[in-house]
Amino acid sequence: METESRRGPHGPRARWIRNGRDFYGGLVLIALAVFAWWTTGDLAGSKGLTFGPGTAPRLFAGLLALAGVAVTLLGVFTDGPNVGRYAVRGPLIVFASVLVFAGTIKPLGLVIATFITILVVSAASAETRWREAIPWAAALSAFCAALFHYGLSLPLSLWPALG
Repeated sequence: METESRRGPHGPRARWIRNGRDFYGGLVLIALAVFAWWTTGDLAGSKGLTFGPGTAPRLFAGLLALAGVAVTLLGVFTDGPNVGRYAVRGPLIVFASVLVFAGTIKPLGLVIATFITILVVSAASAETRWREAIPWAAALSAFCAALFHYGLSLPLSLWPALG
């Protein structure tokens, strides 16, 4: 009979995977490293012993792959929890907020785009209190305007271009 430690919330898991979270998390890190390695293949300095724009990304991709192998091995050799349910709402709304910011920064300016983006990303949590989110969005919008426009002198319009 299968022991409880070998069962995940969705049924049995492979006997040799003792810590599902680490095992699958390590595989994701390895996949990300392989993708980074592949996408930097055309950059100078990514082949041989020459240095160039491709050297650092390839170095970090290799280090990420090593970390992924280590985490995957932890999933095989240490006991731990299996993979549970994954909430999709939060990551999807955060991703959507990035798209909202990208689509509103030029036509609406930094202040309004930041304000709207913070309100959108606030919806990622079911615990959001809008009485707190709205003033927080206003404060962060003012901070972003002060930092990026005035402090760093970046050429960002603060408000919509009228006309």
